[in-house]
Amino acid sequence: MRFDRICFDFDSTLSRIEGIDELAARLGQGDAIAKLTDAAMNGEVPLEAVYGQRLDLIKPDRAAIDWLAERYLSEIVDGVTELFARLRADCREVYIVSGGIRQSILPMAAFLNVPESHVNAVDVFFNEDGTYIDFDRDSVLARAGGKAEICKRLKQNGLSLAMVGDGNTDLEAKQAGACFIGFGGVVDRPKVREHADYYVDDASLLGVLDYIS
Repeated sequence: MRFDRICFDFDSTLSRIEGIDELAARLGQGDAIAKLTDAAMNGEVPLEAVYGQRLDLIKPDRAAIDWLAERYLSEIVDGVTELFARLRADCREVYIVSGGIRQSILPMAAFLNVPESHVNAVDVFFNEDGTYIDFDRDSVLARAGGKAEICKRLKQNGLSLAMVGDGNTDLEAKQAGACFIGFGGVVDRPKVREHADYYVDDASLLGVLDYIS
């Protein structure tokens, strides 16, 4: 089916890494934070139960966010560049819908020619010296059901929408009537595989073309 708009998760979908886990590992807290991330992505706990807890433990400064942006680009998933080029050539509207940190996602979005206005993620705030203050606690993407809310907005006026992602928070897009394509090329989550409308377990993201073109 041809979709008017196609949304992509970011962590473990466009990049092989989970950003907050990487920031934690940089501080020697990787294992503890990764367990919290997995619990949310597997649907064992709501996202809001761990989102603030993880950032409060890490307190990433501006330098850490810039470092993460470089890590994201160095770990881009196979096929992403070609896939986005094809979608752009086909005049498709592409969006990033992520619970990740927006400032770290924007450089890859620019690399993929995704406009900033099409990047939906969570902002963090800094002091003048670059130290961490807080994250946007009003962001719907920092809690369960947030991606469904974003997808609902993007489906207005009868537009058809597909969501591609690896986690339980991406699966929630089905609540907004979006077609959900699970991507298991980085992390294979049984719940996502079971409930996705379609599922791609190739290492390359190009496999989603079978379902969106």
